[in-house]
Amino acid sequence: MDIAGGNRPAASGIAPALRPEGGRDSARPFLKWAGGKRQLVEHLRSHIPRQHGRYFEPFLGGGALFFAHRRGSTVLADVNARLIRAYRGVRDDVESVIRRLKKCPHDRKFFYRFREAEIDARSDVEVAAWFIYLNKTAFNGLYRVNRSNRFNVPFGRYTNPTICDEANLRACSAALAGVELLVEDFETVVAKATGDDFVYFDPPYVPLSATSSFTSYTALGFGVTEQIRLRDTARKLKQRGVHVLLSNSAAPLVRDLYKDGFHVIEVSATRLVNSKAAARGAIPELLIK
Repeated sequence: MDIAGGNRPAASGIAPALRPEGGRDSARPFLKWAGGKRQLVEHLRSHIPRQHGRYFEPFLGGGALFFAHRRGSTVLADVNARLIRAYRGVRDDVESVIRRLKKCPHDRKFFYRFREAEIDARSDVEVAAWFIYLNKTAFNGLYRVNRSNRFNVPFGRYTNPTICDEANLRACSAALAGVELLVEDFETVVAKATGDDFVYFDPPYVPLSATSSFTSYTALGFGVTEQIRLRDTARKLKQRGVHVLLSNSAAPLVRDLYKDGFHVIEVSATRLVNSKAAARGAIPELLIK
């Protein structure tokens, strides 16, 4: 299938206060994501300050908290360039994304041919269609790449997946209007945060066991060194008056990292996106403030 096509220039600047119009209130994540927070959204929202400045989310993923919160100026970011480009495509030209998705069949041969597209050289609209299609049809909704940054998840076992949810994509486009979308490291993103801003960190989790690690949503991974750097960044933000909320696993390393100067709350979350069925189900996670 020809996925070529243009898109409008990316929006710039930071979002103004959002009003409940244009389908914004009905928007929900248009991507499934490992570690996504859809089921914890209300719990997370209870820890957001009633009044705050800009909203920063440097590990965007599926964006569940953003779509549920959507208030005031917003900066969303991730180091996964394809992910951010998919959001830009939906934000800037959702109708072109929809047209491309409607041409994509749920077919094994098409899937593998589409998966191999040299997508990084294409427009944001094409990246969005590619990303969404693979997300809806790949095994268990996983996004995983190898060291060469090639998407390598196999075809999923779905009977009739919803590849193109037109209404929700349009609602998401409206919700993203004016939002700043960055491909940057988390530390660089939040360097712009000042007192009274709110930052939500949802990083790749510290694995609960040696075999449960899932950090290959980029080719670089996210190891112990990055977890320590994240803790230090959160501490510096708190010291200058920024509101911080962080999610992570209940692994001993996480408890140790945040034992001083942070308030740690244990919650129960059900994990549905995992390559192993035994790893799905209710597990403890930590919210850190």
